[in-house]
Amino acid sequence: MDAFTKADGEFLSGQTLAEIAGCSRTAVWKHIEELRKEGFEFEAVKKRGYRIVKGPDRVSEEEINPELKTRFVGRVIKYIESVPSTQKIAHALAQEGAEEGTTVIADEQTEGRGRLLRSWHSPKGTGIWMSIILKPQLPPQRAPQFTLIAAVAVVQAIEEVCGLSPEIKWPNDILLNGRKLTGILTELQAEADKINSIIIGIGMNVNQKAEDFPEELQSVATSLFMEKQEKVSRVKLIQRVMEKLEIYYDLYMEKGFTPIKLLWESYAISIGRQITARTITGSIHGKALGINEDGVLRIEDAEGQVHEVYSADIELK
Repeated sequence: MDAFTKADGEFLSGQTLAEIAGCSRTAVWKHIEELRKEGFEFEAVKKRGYRIVKGPDRVSEEEINPELKTRFVGRVIKYIESVPSTQKIAHALAQEGAEEGTTVIADEQTEGRGRLLRSWHSPKGTGIWMSIILKPQLPPQRAPQFTLIAAVAVVQAIEEVCGLSPEIKWPNDILLNGRKLTGILTELQAEADKINSIIIGIGMNVNQKAEDFPEELQSVATSLFMEKQEKVSRVKLIQRVMEKLEIYYDLYMEKGFTPIKLLWESYAISIGRQITARTITGSIHGKALGINEDGVLRIEDAEGQVHEVYSADIELK
């Protein structure tokens, strides 16, 4: 594969490949056939040889790292084809001292989960299921802001790669045309006065068709494929999410939350709308005013009282 990568789309003759690999031309042909079974597409032209037309839609370190433009996010990737949950593995790696930016990526999750321990449907080969370890030198109360940082990164990555216009639903959902596309789960490893690690889990529906979702999700979930009617490169999207996350992480650490807040509110679907926030103590009805400097949702009820909501399920009117 190194020879094809270096060839940058040019043809390589069977003889050249045989010399590089130190084998016969028949062995080269057999190897090409094996690669085709793995999902590679080759163009074969008599007297010119072979060239790669398209590689498999894999999300391993080998596919992601070569064109990744980050300093630390995603520079260490642990790719596992099938896992119960990328969050669980990332937690274990963080406790073992994994470096900042280490990312766990799976092709399938069998026990994917979102906020409040809800399950997240994560079928094989269709979406982005990854968890990123960050280690900001901050007090634990600042951790919830990282969900909002990640949301801005995800939205901008989708805009740039897919040309679509997703919106953010507080606190952790990305929607397209009113249907859920992406969930973000931020979890914390901390001491009383400092964060040890923040684990940001991102689950994104990329190439699912409607029939790939369980029946109970088909009316509320969507995918990038369903919106564009064409396949999207998971590798390009992962790269762009990582790049955007690093940019806004750096901005946050340098300038604080205010610039992130302004960006987040520009993508928020609920600002200025009537909503119901269902909390563990009851429901609050009113107009969503935005978020404060801590990322807390502010709701003005019919009597003019402003409520600050730290955790809730949001229903849009």
